[in-house]
Amino acid sequence: MSFQEIFGTAPAGSWRAPGRVNLIGEHTDYNDGVVLPIALPVEVVVHASPRTDGRIAVSSVGHDAVIEFAIDELAPHSVDDWAAYPAGAAWILRESGYPIGGANLLFDSDVPTGAGLSSSAALLCATFVALLGLADIEVEPAEVARLAQRAENQYVGAPVGLMDQTASMCCTAGHALAFDIRSGSLDQIPFDPAADGLTLLVVDVKAPHRHADGEYAARRQSCENAAAALGVPALRSISVDELDAALAKLDDEVDRRRVRHVVTEIKRTEDAIALMKAGRLRDVGPLFTASHASLRDDFEITVPELDVAVDTALAAGAVGARMTGGGFGGCIIALTATDDADAVLAAIEKAFAEKGFTAPSALAATPSNGASRIN
Repeated sequence: MSFQEIFGTAPAGSWRAPGRVNLIGEHTDYNDGVVLPIALPVEVVVHASPRTDGRIAVSSVGHDAVIEFAIDELAPHSVDDWAAYPAGAAWILRESGYPIGGANLLFDSDVPTGAGLSSSAALLCATFVALLGLADIEVEPAEVARLAQRAENQYVGAPVGLMDQTASMCCTAGHALAFDIRSGSLDQIPFDPAADGLTLLVVDVKAPHRHADGEYAARRQSCENAAAALGVPALRSISVDELDAALAKLDDEVDRRRVRHVVTEIKRTEDAIALMKAGRLRDVGPLFTASHASLRDDFEITVPELDVAVDTALAAGAVGARMTGGGFGGCIIALTATDDADAVLAAIEKAFAEKGFTAPSALAATPSNGASRIN
């Protein structure tokens, strides 16, 4: 149904926020590290009109149901399912003193859910820019990202970091976003694979996220335990040169592996940024591959589908490949010559069929702009 059919009026405007994929820097965010995401050419679009009764009504394309709530009556977890995200955005804006009004919101999305491409952050950020836009309130994109993180942490109850929301709000076309968590600095790094005859494939391996929440919490706890044992505020404080000495101070072998991943992953991310600034994108490929090996062996968050996809992509000619996201399912990225991209994807599809895995899906990732108004 159309906006007019659902709400009885035409929308006053439309806003969008993209999904993201992280090029490198996995599980470094909660260790005060560096991440390097791009915004994807998939997005959540919200069509919106104002209301004068202090209520928000939300619906989504393809579903006739309308969920409605009063802004002044919102409290954490008072709205559930997918509508918790727009409710959380309204709640945080109210709690933060922004004078937003009621709204009718119709959402449409082509961000795959469950693939680790931040559909939830895109949903939140699209809601924020729509509600602020209807109220004619200007807020810096980085601040909107922080508000969106608070909404997901405090309202939805998901202990997420700040990378996804910052990528959805602050990325720019033709660039990756170097986000230094410790300093808060944002640096736009030129990233145009097509100009180098390359394609970045994002392949959703369609693996269910097995034990992802509990395992994520366990990895985070291990990192925090190790930092405390080493007397540092976060593992970012340990350089690669200091790694061997740090590992020697840890009694737990699991903690040692987790620390080794984080410290080397931060260094790989810094090296990737330097290579991209120097225009040597093809040389970043081996860093992707080394990152995957570390995530598989030291952080232990891959699953067979991710490993098969990476190994097959490399065997088919990709210059680098790695799992991306939280792990235990989701996606891989493969940096490949554009002329080889179809063959790499075909090889992955063939390998999955032979293994009896669910068929994967893929998109060519063009670095895109962060959230904005459409009309």
